[in-house]
Amino acid sequence: MAVELSFVLITPYSLMKSRTGGIIARLLSRTDLDLVGAQMLTPSLEMVEAYAASMREHVGRRDEFAAKLYSDYMLDNLSPLPDGTRERVLMLLFRGENACEKLSAVVGALPNAKNRRTPIYGETIRDTYADLIFNRDGSLNYFEPAVFTPQTAEACRERLGFLADFAASNENIVSNIVGKEENSERTLVIIKPDNWRCPSTKPGNIIDMFSKTGLRIVGCKIYQMSVAEALEFYGPVRDALRKKLAPVIGKKTMEKLGQEFGLKLRPESEELLTQSIGYDFADDQFNRIVEFMSGQRPDACPPEDLEKPGKVKCMILIYEGVNAVQKIRDVLGPTDPTKAPGGTIRREFGHDVMINTAHASDSQESFARETKIVRIERNPMASVIRDYLAANATK
Repeated sequence: MAVELSFVLITPYSLMKSRTGGIIARLLSRTDLDLVGAQMLTPSLEMVEAYAASMREHVGRRDEFAAKLYSDYMLDNLSPLPDGTRERVLMLLFRGENACEKLSAVVGALPNAKNRRTPIYGETIRDTYADLIFNRDGSLNYFEPAVFTPQTAEACRERLGFLADFAASNENIVSNIVGKEENSERTLVIIKPDNWRCPSTKPGNIIDMFSKTGLRIVGCKIYQMSVAEALEFYGPVRDALRKKLAPVIGKKTMEKLGQEFGLKLRPESEELLTQSIGYDFADDQFNRIVEFMSGQRPDACPPEDLEKPGKVKCMILIYEGVNAVQKIRDVLGPTDPTKAPGGTIRREFGHDVMINTAHASDSQESFARETKIVRIERNPMASVIRDYLAANATK
């Protein structure tokens, strides 16, 4: 079977209605495909026209009614507004065997011109989130497709070409968007690697829970944090761990030595044990955090590999809105999932203080520092697409 790249576009209406998490949950859990890219786009008129033309050509070969329905929707709902503001579209890029066919099956098809009154059972994304409503006289009343995905490899390659060009020129954190509020702030969220170890609904469910904040997603990317980036990102945690853990370990070590050997150690020995064994223990915990986020312990990483992309992936999201930092942290819950209140993300999905599902900036200062470390302005999705198209150019 052929390994393909394919994609799903989540429409502005689905984003506005906070259906993003539910859609992602289905895409991840109902296929064996690997999510290798994600980017929030604000389509230009040229991009919308190119996509609409591609649908008229490829979909029109099978169903002229559906082709017109899709292309008209694209032109009417994704084009920039007269005031210059733009709609948001989230593009998700998947890799795997027969990716086009698998994504099309999960997305589902709308009833076509011949059987458009077919019953809906809620099995596919479009069954659940799309609407195709006709008046009694057969005229179209309302149409919302929820998502777009190419049904054939030929159509997919064509669209990936102009989407890659547009994604490369598009800012990774979008601005000038429809409905932007005054006094907005931004915050960073990382959906951590433990949520991506196997296909599941967890990443989508986490995004769905964040949606209760009413904030907008204005940036998104799939990211593999390097060891060097993890060391810098979690650098402040090292001293905190030493202050918190080292004295406890020093005291416990002193007690154990006394019990085991019947020693009555001097008080200053506890400080020595704290600065030796205690610091070693705290530093080991820090190294475990770095390994968790990058896939490799820093003390086992060759110097030449420190800057290379990590061995595990995460998803980085930028949320925007009034009081964004506090709203996200309230829904996320405290660092220790066992102390998090019910209804928070960490209480629902966290395991311990390290495997606690997600990270969120705790201030605007942290947001500025953290986004710089993860190079939020860069998104590798366009490069992934271009490499794939170049490798398959003669096939």
